[in-house]
Amino acid sequence: MQTRTPPALQILPRRPDLALPDPLPRHWHSNDPFKTHFFNAMSVLFPDGERYFIDSVRLFRDQISDTDLQQQIRGFIGQEGHHSREHLEYNQRLRELGYDIDALESTVKKRIRFVQKNFSAERQLAGTVAMEHFTAIMADLLLREPQWIDGAVRPMQSLWRWHALEETEHKAVAFDVYMQVCGDRRILRRAMRQATFFFLKDVTRGMWHMLRKDGKLTDLPMMWRGMRWLWGRNGFFRKLVGVYRDYYRRDFHPWQHDNRDLLDQYAPAFASALVR
Repeated sequence: MQTRTPPALQILPRRPDLALPDPLPRHWHSNDPFKTHFFNAMSVLFPDGERYFIDSVRLFRDQISDTDLQQQIRGFIGQEGHHSREHLEYNQRLRELGYDIDALESTVKKRIRFVQKNFSAERQLAGTVAMEHFTAIMADLLLREPQWIDGAVRPMQSLWRWHALEETEHKAVAFDVYMQVCGDRRILRRAMRQATFFFLKDVTRGMWHMLRKDGKLTDLPMMWRGMRWLWGRNGFFRKLVGVYRDYYRRDFHPWQHDNRDLLDQYAPAFASALVR
């Protein structure tokens, strides 16, 4: 299996003209509140989360002498910056639908401020490595099995596939930086346990808020179908268990999950959006 970042890999930011619906349909994914708010709740986390990822990598940028990795860092920062801006617009659409996005974001902002004040630079970067693995394996599933986003309105399909494509491209950047400047896998494993807890907590909190606002928490058949879609035998999260656990291996590298075939498949659709 591939055990290091492919040497010819290019990480190039894109700025697609997504033209998000305005107003955003309240249940834009298959007219299903549960599916819609699962993705919405993740979007709430991205603007502040991705700025944190950029900041944590920048803490070590000057210590990297590898020219290929330096170029990949530039691509990583550019891609994450565009993601943050696009999700700010997305989240504003959610505000306009009446959801308390400020309250949901406040929890994330406070946690990030605490981490940046109290954690070492190495632990901050380890947190980014952990969350980049999360986003990478979810991105792989969205691209490999299109049914998870099929049924969404077209601009939202494009947004999530563009995001997934770029998360796949840069999935090893933070990891490679960390291994050059620190390399302690015990810190990485601890960071993943913490990241898993807070990611699931924050996504669940966001979903519950939006479902409650819609008056859907008491729609038991809809909630049952949604929980099966997410956690059932062939559910979204259940499909991620194996690749999630690979992170804890002693020899783990993100490109052991070599999915360059998906880059070849999806990149042409966004070729016109490349920022040179």
